[in-house]
Amino acid sequence: MPKISLKGSKMPSSPIRKLVPYAEAAKKRGTKVIHLNIGQPDIKTPRIALDAIKNSAIEVLAYSRTEGSEEYRVKIAKYYAKHHLKVEAEEIIVTTGGSEALSFAMGSILDEGDEVIIPEPFYANYNGFATANGVNVVPIVSKLEDNFSLPPISEFEKLISPKTKAILICNPGNPTGYLYNKEEIEQLAELVKKHNLFLIADEVYREFAYDGKQHYSLLGISGLEDYAIVIDSVSKRYSMCGARIGCLVSKNKEVIQTALKFAQARLSPPTLAQIASEAALDTPQSYFDDVIEEYVSRRDLLISELQKVEGVKVAQPSGAFYCVVELPVKDSDDFAQWLLEKFNVHNETVMVAPAAGFYASEGLGNNQIRIAYVLEKEQLKKAVHILSEGLKQYHNS
Repeated sequence: MPKISLKGSKMPSSPIRKLVPYAEAAKKRGTKVIHLNIGQPDIKTPRIALDAIKNSAIEVLAYSRTEGSEEYRVKIAKYYAKHHLKVEAEEIIVTTGGSEALSFAMGSILDEGDEVIIPEPFYANYNGFATANGVNVVPIVSKLEDNFSLPPISEFEKLISPKTKAILICNPGNPTGYLYNKEEIEQLAELVKKHNLFLIADEVYREFAYDGKQHYSLLGISGLEDYAIVIDSVSKRYSMCGARIGCLVSKNKEVIQTALKFAQARLSPPTLAQIASEAALDTPQSYFDDVIEEYVSRRDLLISELQKVEGVKVAQPSGAFYCVVELPVKDSDDFAQWLLEKFNVHNETVMVAPAAGFYASEGLGNNQIRIAYVLEKEQLKKAVHILSEGLKQYHNS
């Protein structure tokens, strides 16, 4: 029998999705599963985006331009201008989700065996993109007790080697919900200029900044034009995860020209989804005001309820809609599977994302989970109660 590739065997499973078979089995047994594991918002997609598809007069669903339609890219540039970020349409490549943008970025600036430094815990698929591109992730630990703030720059410098080509951050963070402040972004900017590295920022949650705090984009840092690559997406901003439309943004012309070659190999991003995404850019600010108010309310309730559970520690997110929770267990993978296989409260249970998969360092995150607070408050409150009761029984079983 032919063998699969070494790269394929090393490809990590998603900590977010690997427990799906157990969740499906629970549902078949008649158990309701409350999903805390995945960042699929229940917020409604803007009607203007859905109507754009519904009312489209397209008769032939053709390819778009490789870099995305000019109309859409011009409109994205105008979106950034509203946020006081000067970007030209030619500095944007529309991608099939933020995931493809990340893959294009890695492929464009990193060769096999090169290293990218990433503060951990980080979005689990960064491991997958790195593996697919033959790139080595060098993790730098951010800690729950520090609310997952940026590690000291001196610690970054210790990790920089001749193979280091980039630093990658997620701002606000997935899975931590941490929002980097201006000083932290400027420190990273000075670091990459000093060592001639790229700085990649995954900014797909940029609209979700709470408590009066402001999101600081790499695109707004003067002097970083040759070093900065920004990843963006409509998935979470407009609750359009299924559209699979993102973009790669950089003022570095060589980066854009190189990424375009990767884009040409996959022909074009989805045409219909671009139509919806272009229309979504006309969504009024009131939509985001309401969404942010709702997420803050959900966050506050979730944190309050979790803090009542004995032995549980939780960080305070300032953006996105995730939090990392430390549990009084040794193996959150086992606990998460046990919740789905062997536990329920009134025929309901919860599905969480074990956090070990959000780390690259062996042994970290084994007693942590990520919770996505994308459900209505009553569901969140019920989910924490089930989690609390589960912890009690798990320890006794």
